[in-house]
Amino acid sequence: MERGRVMARILAGAWRTSPPPLDLSRAALVAAAPLLLASGAAGLAWWRLRGSLLAEAAEEAGLRQAYRLHTLEAAVHRHRIVEAFRAFQAGGLDPVLVKGWAIARHYPEEGLRPYTDLDLYVRTEDAAAAAATALDLAGRGCPVDLHRGWGRLDDRAAGVLLGVSARVGLEDGAIRVLGFEDHLRLLCLHMLGHGAWRPLWLADLGVALESPPPGFDWDRLLRGELRRNEWVACALALAHVLLGASLEGAPARVRERRLPRWLVPTVLRAWGSLSPATPQGSRRPMSDYSWRPAGWLHALRVRWPNPIEATIGVGGPFNEIPRLPFQIGECLSRAARFVGELPDLLRARAR
Repeated sequence: MERGRVMARILAGAWRTSPPPLDLSRAALVAAAPLLLASGAAGLAWWRLRGSLLAEAAEEAGLRQAYRLHTLEAAVHRHRIVEAFRAFQAGGLDPVLVKGWAIARHYPEEGLRPYTDLDLYVRTEDAAAAAATALDLAGRGCPVDLHRGWGRLDDRAAGVLLGVSARVGLEDGAIRVLGFEDHLRLLCLHMLGHGAWRPLWLADLGVALESPPPGFDWDRLLRGELRRNEWVACALALAHVLLGASLEGAPARVRERRLPRWLVPTVLRAWGSLSPATPQGSRRPMSDYSWRPAGWLHALRVRWPNPIEATIGVGGPFNEIPRLPFQIGECLSRAARFVGELPDLLRARAR
């Protein structure tokens, strides 16, 4: 947890054009550097430290090199995004870009916020045609993470989401992104749903909170299913407590939100792990272990949800109730889903 605290100190306000000064020992920075590199936050750390007395140590630790790499990758990703949208639009489809570039563009430099594949939302009725286009793009080295329907935003009408979405220019093309409030809500729910293991996700909330567009509507952000509204308020309060994100103008239910005592330690433990647990990203599908039962124990261990992930998984409240029942319940729910899918997996294996 102490390593996580150091990560939080380094990244607090690091997204700002002029980040605040940082009082940190060289030894603490060197110890944190592998975690920053592993989590994708190294470029952001370099941005904060580049003009300080720790700049030399940060460069030696590889943070500047990571910043340069992310900057180069950002140019490649911009080209891929334009290519992908042209392909979808040529087929009469109009996807919506979320996360990735959609939030990276709000940082002082895009390279401060690395990302890999393209997260695109499409209407359910367009799913089949969109999947064919995504498959073709993947064959051309342009991976697309396709979301059918509106996922964590399905408590809002699709027509309304599309109605307040916007087209923004990118290079010589135009792409569609969610409305600012909808996107910030999605970022909050996505972070919590994945156990808040990645520090960049909390920095994203800081960037969004401190760069709202004219007419930013707090009521719209916090309108929807009551439990999800509570989660969003919790996520924003967490960004304030851990990374110093400004809550200026926020309603009382966000500014005065009391976080449960287990929440901050859970995040700090996740950040301080030498091998950051990636609740969804790096897990192999359970079906891969179906034919190798010896690997089941390992598969179950890496799938044990942290308290945040489990709370979201079972639709629970962020309160002081112990989290173990939520974690057990989420594991049982996953096991039930896997058992339900097993007959199809076995038939596919037989073929």
